[in-house]
Amino acid sequence: MSTALMTSLKQYFGFDEFRGGQQQTIEQLLNGHSSLAVFPTGSGKSLCYQLSALHLPNLTLVISPLLALMKDQLEFLASKGISAASIDSSLSYEQSQQVMRDVRMGKIKILMVSVERFKNERFRGFIGSVPVSMLVVDEAHCISEWGHNFRPDYLKLPSYREQLNIPLVLLLTATATKKVKRDMAAKFAISDDHIVQTGFYRPNLDLSIVPVATKNKDQQLLDTIQRQSGPGIVYVTLQHTTETVAAFLCRNNINAVAYHAGLESNNRQQIQNQFMQGNTQVVVATIAFGMGIDKSDIRFVVHYDLPKSIENYSQEIGRAGRDGQTSNCITLANLDGINTVENFVYGDTPELSGIEHILANMKKESQNGQWELQGLSLSNASNVRQLPMKTLLVQLELLGIIKPLFAYFAEFKYKFLQDKDTVLATFNGDRQIFLTNLMDHSQFKKIWGEPNFESLYHRFQYPRERIVAALEYLEEKNFIELQSKRITEVFSVDLELLNKPGLAQSLNQYFLEKESKEITRIASLVRFFELDRCLSHMLSLYFDDQNSPPQCGHCSVCCGQIAKLEYSQIAHWPDDASLLTNLICLKKHMAQKIQQPLSVDSHCRFLSGISVPIFSRYKVRQLPGFASCENIRYEEIRTKVQSLWSAI
Repeated sequence: MSTALMTSLKQYFGFDEFRGGQQQTIEQLLNGHSSLAVFPTGSGKSLCYQLSALHLPNLTLVISPLLALMKDQLEFLASKGISAASIDSSLSYEQSQQVMRDVRMGKIKILMVSVERFKNERFRGFIGSVPVSMLVVDEAHCISEWGHNFRPDYLKLPSYREQLNIPLVLLLTATATKKVKRDMAAKFAISDDHIVQTGFYRPNLDLSIVPVATKNKDQQLLDTIQRQSGPGIVYVTLQHTTETVAAFLCRNNINAVAYHAGLESNNRQQIQNQFMQGNTQVVVATIAFGMGIDKSDIRFVVHYDLPKSIENYSQEIGRAGRDGQTSNCITLANLDGINTVENFVYGDTPELSGIEHILANMKKESQNGQWELQGLSLSNASNVRQLPMKTLLVQLELLGIIKPLFAYFAEFKYKFLQDKDTVLATFNGDRQIFLTNLMDHSQFKKIWGEPNFESLYHRFQYPRERIVAALEYLEEKNFIELQSKRITEVFSVDLELLNKPGLAQSLNQYFLEKESKEITRIASLVRFFELDRCLSHMLSLYFDDQNSPPQCGHCSVCCGQIAKLEYSQIAHWPDDASLLTNLICLKKHMAQKIQQPLSVDSHCRFLSGISVPIFSRYKVRQLPGFASCENIRYEEIRTKVQSLWSAI
């Protein structure tokens, strides 16, 4: 076994030996044992599935969390002569079909998809019809509700694996506590013997916690960066902070650029490329930047704001020093930003009334056992943000109440890039007749036409899928420009289970427990930053690495600097009379717009400045008092609102 592996390692990857943990993981898999590999960032986790796939008889299916990660992996595999492909949103209909044909014919060894791809019934049917040797889950901590970056759709992977009868599973992550490891392993029946952990400690990272008042942060950041050499990342919490901090650094002759999820996709890609090529020294970013950034010479990572958790902190500093050279990880810390981090959590907890609204919508809108969901409109109507609504739907799926069937775009429109008659003349026979009918049954307003799916079906029995495929083909050939919007997801619904008493209350309890867990996670982060023992050692212990040295000798604690985090200034409450006036104004504003009275939590969110769908919809942010208590902890605001409740 080992000789064959060593030959493949040299032939395909050019290495003479394995890194720690790789050979054990691969041999376990090839001996038929599902495995969990917990390796530090940048230590070769991907090779475990790439090499195993070459020695397995059938397809290796890889679940990857990001399109950019998939593209990087595919480029790497292509450069090594390993046949791999993805099915993702960037492919045309024809390209997806070609990938599926290649998979069926056994031409592809590794297929990469996002977990959301399983929502598509046609994809589930396709993948169920081909033999799969192994399921690989990258960033597998997303499976665990105890982990960070929890992604609700990942919870369904164990049942997908069961339905598809996939014999082997490989879970890969860099950040897993003992509890998360146990949770992940239990979900896939992986025994303790087949959990491979190579050690978390990275001796080349210097960890420093620097207490600093908010008003001094910019200068402290500038001084810090001026002492560094080489490229670096500055992490902040909010999108607008990336812009202001990057502008400040540029004014002070630092080559810096802002990066966040609100930027256009092409712009984000360009910034990433510039950084990778060494043309940008500093990227000031939200956590949207980082996963898939495999740049070996990042010399420093600065946290300008508090990270979301110890796990997030670890993942973000893990991007530094992958070449093994000394790199600095500096946190500019105070307690001012703790409200912002906590408020993300409170804003994502749906109220009981919102959960009840979604369940009632399912009952009312279901026809012939099917329910159609348009995420944005239901999010607005129920006052539940889209991510927690997704989590809610996954919980309903795990309870067997709903099952995803397929998704489609509710609206399509197209315009001709070439003359209509020229386009039709390109085709002949049945295809030309089909396209003529499609175009004749499109309503044109000026230059844009909308196909009438209903009349095309009733008149000619053309199914929607065929019409959409034809439009996508015409777009691919540059005959038309195609636009689509309002994605609609279709689920089957078990109404008997949906009507069980107490369902809304149990779901509400699930979210409250999740909220409590996340708030506790933030408190653990603050405690970690204030520790009086070696930070590198304590971070390793948190991730269940018992073998790191008790003193690294170079973190801020080992250098005698124990941090004590404080608020830069004491937050002051508005007086009770002002609070009451503003809350009564909110109540009157909303009374004309919604049927149910606002809850205590809605009033708290108003004062905290937490945006929820109804606030955006009814321009609540413009009312006096919105965010007037944003510097005060949410729990204190809740206590205050409850004390004033009878007068509101």
